Amino acid sequence: MSNFIAFNHKILPAENALLSATAFAALYGKGIFTTVAVHGAVPFLWEKHWERLIANASQTKMNLAEFSEESTRNSLLEIIEKNNLTRGRARLTFFDESAAVNWQINPLPKTSLLIQTAQFRLVAENLRLTVSPFRVNTKSPLVGVKSCNYLENMLAFEDAKAKGFDEAIRLNEKDEIVSVCLANVFWKRNNVIYTPTLATGCLKGTTRGFVLESFAVEERKASLTELYEADEIFLTSAGIGIVSGKLEKQSGG
Repeated sequence: MSNFIAFNHKILPAENALLSATAFAALYGKGIFTTVAVHGAVPFLWEKHWERLIANASQTKMNLAEFSEESTRNSLLEIIEKNNLTRGRARLTFFDESAAVNWQINPLPKTSLLIQTAQFRLVAENLRLTVSPFRVNTKSPLVGVKSCNYLENMLAFEDAKAKGFDEAIRLNEKDEIVSVCLANVFWKRNNVIYTPTLATGCLKGTTRGFVLESFAVEERKASLTELYEADEIFLTSAGIGIVSGKLEKQSGG
């Protein structure tokens, strides 16, 4: 991570960004975020990221009234310049700093914006995939939301790493392919590209959307068998770009 961050439109040393310990965000993880790829010091697909942030804010009832698209983008460009980032990633996080309803102190709503930058995530040359034991719940009120309440994703990712893999395919309660822990998933068979439909519970990723707009892709509900039979599997996210992976056959499967 870079040395400086932007916090509520002010440039600060990274260690100086502080949240209230009694805030909704601190106690219950109420917040939303997006990770933007940066190429040539320019945020890639910015408009789509902002569109998703607004949609996610509506779904989680977060108030972004103090943050316009213009002011947010200006802060992003400012921290990119301050950290001399020409190629990498930036994470924008909106935290709900109002007092949590169960621990009410100050009833006034408040939202804070943190922007941090870093290089792209390191990806193994031969990306090894397994299947996560942790399912995605399509009935969750957070389905499709890139929420700060990301613990399930991180536990699934850490479980895969502990088992010697780089990522893990996540299924929903209907045994349908959803994504991997930290990215969307595509596969190709007989020159046809497929990806899970949003109805499976997968995130509406911006890089996913870029692929859908750039290539002929069939969105579908599919079982794990399709990945085992695929000619190629690749993952997409702003943090890693587009990378290929190999799903290894599960023992006993």
